[in-house]
Order: sequence, then C-alpha cells, then structure tokens
Amino acid sequence: MPELPDIAAYITALEARILAQPLERVRLASVFLLRTVDPPLASVEGKTVHAVRRIGKRIAIGVEGDLWLVLHLMIAGRLHWRPPQAKLAGRQSLAAFDFPSGSLILTEAGSKRRASLHVLRGEEGLLTVDPGGIEIFATDLDGFRSALTEENRTLKRALTDPRLVSGIGNAYSDEILHAAQLSPIALTHKLKPEEWERLFSATQATLTTWIGRLRTEAEAAFPEKVTAFRKEMAVHGRFNQPCPRCGQKVQRIRYADNETNYCARCQTGGKVLADRSLSRLLGADWPRTLEELEALKRR
Repeated sequence: MPELPDIAAYITALEARILAQPLERVRLASVFLLRTVDPPLASVEGKTVHAVRRIGKRIAIGVEGDLWLVLHLMIAGRLHWRPPQAKLAGRQSLAAFDFPSGSLILTEAGSKRRASLHVLRGEEGLLTVDPGGIEIFATDLDGFRSALTEENRTLKRALTDPRLVSGIGNAYSDEILHAAQLSPIALTHKLKPEEWERLFSATQATLTTWIGRLRTEAEAAFPEKVTAFRKEMAVHGRFNQPCPRCGQKVQRIRYADNETNYCARCQTGGKVLADRSLSRLLGADWPRTLEELEALKRR
C-alpha cells in the first residue's frame, strides 16, 4: 500500500500537472470504485483544481465549489499519467480523470477491488475519511508518545494504526524500527524514555529521507512504479540479505498478506522472533537465537 512518502511523491507530480487546470471529465470503468452519491460525481466536472493534499494514505483533489475527490489506493491501486483522453484499457483500469494536458488513470492489480473514490463537500466531508492519526511532522515527542500509548500495543502495530499515526504502513514501519534499533514486538507501555526519543527521531528522519528521495524522483518523471520494496531499504523486503548496519542476515515474521522484516542482532538482542506458522510447526525446536537458527539450517 502506498504510504506517506509515496503519497507525497504522487502529490508532487500531480501539483505540477493539474493545479489550476480544469477537470474536464471523470470516466469510470468500475461503478464499484465510487463510494458516495452526494455530491454527484458529475458535479466536479468542468471545475478547476485548486489543491492536492494528503489525508492519511489518501489523495484529496480539491476543485472549485469546495468539492473534493478523495482516492484511496489501498494495496494494489496505482496512478498513471497518460496523454489526453487515454483509453481505459484492460481489467486493471478503473477510472480516468481527464485534464487538458493529460489523463490521470487509476489502476488496481489483482481481482479484489479495494481502491475507492469519494466525492466530498468541504472540510467536514474530508473529516469523514480521516482516520485521525497524528501527523508526525506536526507533533512533538510528548504528542507522539501519548498517541502510541493509548493502548499497550506492539510498536509495529502501533506505528501502522492509522488512528494513531498518519501515513505509516508495513514498509516504513520496518525501516523506522530498524533505524531506532527497536524490536517490532516491543510493547509501547514498556518503552524507556531514551527508547521513545530514538523512536521519534527515527520516525521523523526515516520519513524525511524517503519523502525527499521520492519527491526528487517525482519532479523528474511521474511515479509510475510505486512499490513497497526498494533496493535502498535497510530491512523491508530484504529477508536473508545482510543488514547494512551489522551484516547479519535480515529475519522476518510472516502473517496473512504481510511480513515484518527486522535484524535480530540490531533490534532484538540476537533473539529470533517466532514466525506464527513455522513456530507452530517446529514447536520446541523453534530457534531462539541466531546461533540456533544457523545450526538448524545446517541440519
């Protein structure tokens, strides 16, 4: 799912292409994409774009009359910039937003249709799709700690809860926790003051770095290949590859459609965290340390 840095890159690219431009027409290939009926979709056509902003992991395009088109790309949704009046070809194409200089195309890979489009009126309308998490660059350490300690959760779960923190998902939470040298399963109510300082600093620094990097790319060309797996990342998507800090192989915890990547030496004191499916299979033979894991592999 595109996260804060990816959404920032999209916004940079869109501002250069659609700000002060009329939205001539919206074409839907899938009626299931649109999740609202009032205001009607036709009400935005012919209106000039005055703002593009982020709401959590959503992109909001504001037009005259205080109307907003809000796109949530979910896991597999992506945006593409095409020549004017580009055709909606293939099953993945869900919608086109036509401007004089080009068409913004929304696609979604796979068979599940999770991406959504809302047409909303004013700030009150936007609040209905805002999960309410704090903005990391609009808070301080105390505000950050207060948000994440509302409940006693693991750091991984707390960072990725949009009701607590805005815009962070599976990929960048891995990178943040690696930078902070903290375990993804550490509980928020048990963190020490110095660990909170490291976590807050790492969150801001990691997101700043990636926002800057992706925005620079978006200034050169429209971000056509938004992905959660980038070769410059330290641990996310790098299972069994060397940690850039210590050289130890990156570990992972797999669950449902996601996985958590971490360095045992840097983040968990050398402890190998239990993978739900494998630990159930191995039982008492599940390796507890890196040394036990390597011994198991040599059997």
